[in-house]
Amino acid sequence: MPVRRAAALLLLLAVLTSCGRDGERPPEPRPVPSRTTDGAASSADPTDSAWVQLMIPMDQQALILLDLAAEKATVPRLRDWASRLRTAQNTELAALRGLRDRMGLPDTDLHKGHDMPGMVTPQDIEDARTAEGAAFDRLLMEQIRDHLRQSQQVSRSEVSAGSRGDARARARELVTARGTQLAALPRCTRASTPADVPEAFACPSDHLV
Repeated sequence: MPVRRAAALLLLLAVLTSCGRDGERPPEPRPVPSRTTDGAASSADPTDSAWVQLMIPMDQQALILLDLAAEKATVPRLRDWASRLRTAQNTELAALRGLRDRMGLPDTDLHKGHDMPGMVTPQDIEDARTAEGAAFDRLLMEQIRDHLRQSQQVSRSEVSAGSRGDARARARELVTARGTQLAALPRCTRASTPADVPEAFACPSDHLV
C-alpha cells in the first residue's frame, strides 16, 4: 500500500476508533458487496464503508442543531447562514444515503452512543435546547465549526485511501464544500454590533456570510 494511502487510512481509522466510551469500541466496518452504477467499483472496502457510515450520522446530528438555529440564533445573519448550511447539508445527506444504498450498506447508525470528534452529541443538542441568547450562538458556532473541520479531515482520508470511485468523488466534493463553508464561518464571527452577542460570535451587517 502506498505510504500516502496508508497514512490516510490510519487517520480515518484513528477517528473512528476514538469514539468509544469506557473502553467500548464501535463495530469494525467490513467490506460489503454492492450493486455497480455508472462504472463504480463492484464492492466497497472498509475505508469506503467506514467513511459513509460516519458521515451520515455526523450530518444528521448537525442538522438537528441547525434546525434549532432557525428558532434560537439571536443575529439575523447567523440565522440566515445556518439556514443556507442546513439546506446544503440536507442535499449532501441525501447524496450520502444514495451512495450508502448503492454500496449495499445497512441503514443503521454504527456510531450511536459514541462520543467522537466532530459529532454533535445528544448532550450538545440538549445544551442547545436550554441555552439562550449569546450562549446559544456560541454553542452553535463552536459545534458547527468542529463538525465542518472534522468531516473535511476524514473526507480527505477517504479521497486518499478509499478504493471506490463514486465514494471518493463524493468525498472530494465534500472536501471542497467544507472549504467554502469554513471560509464563510469566520466572516460571521468578526466584530459585533448587537449588545447581547459576544464579539467573537457576531455577524455584523458589513460581513456577509
